[in-house]
Amino acid sequence: MTSEQHPGGAATEDRAAIQDVVRTFFAAFTSGAGCAERLDGLRRLFLPQAVIVRAGGGTPAVYGVDDFIAPRARLLTSGALTDFREWELTGRTDVFGDIAQHFCGYAKTGVQDGVAFTGRGMKTLQFVRTPAGWRISAAAWHDEP
Repeated sequence: MTSEQHPGGAATEDRAAIQDVVRTFFAAFTSGAGCAERLDGLRRLFLPQAVIVRAGGGTPAVYGVDDFIAPRARLLTSGALTDFREWELTGRTDVFGDIAQHFCGYAKTGVQDGVAFTGRGMKTLQFVRTPAGWRISAAAWHDEP
């Protein structure tokens, strides 16, 4: 049975719920007003034991949830990084029962220490259904060089 065959349109509802999590995930990485609150809300998107990996450039960097969020919160609220935002360009979500994955391209722009920059990359987010809704169990990304 494919996710499309689940009764009651569950796959469509699941994809919409997952897309809400993806939007909230990307919105958290926006500097300016409300940044601290958005980053704090980011914790609720993850399972407490989630694994986050930055790939590319040699040895992957592996983070737990708090180890991932803390340095980004410092950077986004310190004033060293301004006008920053990250957003999804294209993406695909696959759902099967209580697991799902979202693979997407994304872009980012900002000004760090007075120097404007842009970038792109790919992210993969793995999801599991919990009693509280869909949560990220793992994430990985690779920025273009």
